[in-house]
Amino acid sequence: MIDERKVALVTGSALNIGRAICLALANDGYRIMTTARQSEDDARETARLVREAGSDADTHMADISDAAQAKALVEATVARFGRLDVLVNNASIRRQTKFLELTPEEWREIMGATIDGAFYCALYAAPHIIAAGGGSIVNLGGISSHVGAKGRVHAIAAKAGMVGLSRALAKELAEHDITVNTVVPGSIETIRGFAAGGNNGRATLPDSPLGRRGRPEEIADMVAYLCSEKARYITGQSMHVNGGAFIT
Repeated sequence: MIDERKVALVTGSALNIGRAICLALANDGYRIMTTARQSEDDARETARLVREAGSDADTHMADISDAAQAKALVEATVARFGRLDVLVNNASIRRQTKFLELTPEEWREIMGATIDGAFYCALYAAPHIIAAGGGSIVNLGGISSHVGAKGRVHAIAAKAGMVGLSRALAKELAEHDITVNTVVPGSIETIRGFAAGGNNGRATLPDSPLGRRGRPEEIADMVAYLCSEKARYITGQSMHVNGGAFIT
């Protein structure tokens, strides 16, 4: 018997927002492929939590800045679950480096992990989403790409690119009933690695009028909504989830 339950591939799904997105989509009935570049134990733990929540999940590790690995990730997802309906491009590297100290190598690393990876995954996922009868691509942006921040030229440029990618793909893929949107988190309470400056190394961002940072689950809920039937008339949009820190 063919399993008709929908399938989502979530990049950068080892921890934080990525893990929360996997669980939110699992609660909506999606089967989930988790992936990460290095944190295999955490990615597998996310898959375990999805299964614990009552859905199905697997893990395929990949460095999506490499086109061949991104393609293999998509193909592994379809081979494992038989279809692909949703792609969530959440993977990125968050790092602080002063502009005058930024090297071409670090610039390319950040661009590769964020915008190149999103492009490759969308390129290889789109035909499968079309074959499934349509679906959704959601790209994760960042509030700093709308307000600026010191020490984040590379990351901000990459996240701004996610908005442009969403707008272009929304036009390109609409005829295939694929919606493409960007979710733009504000300052979110997450566990951050050393490369990102640790938990005390956050970019200076506008304070939320609500007086707190957001929770990963609050971002995940917006992603899940955009992937739901309730949001089929929403495409090409940037959905800001920041507690009022940035108001468009």
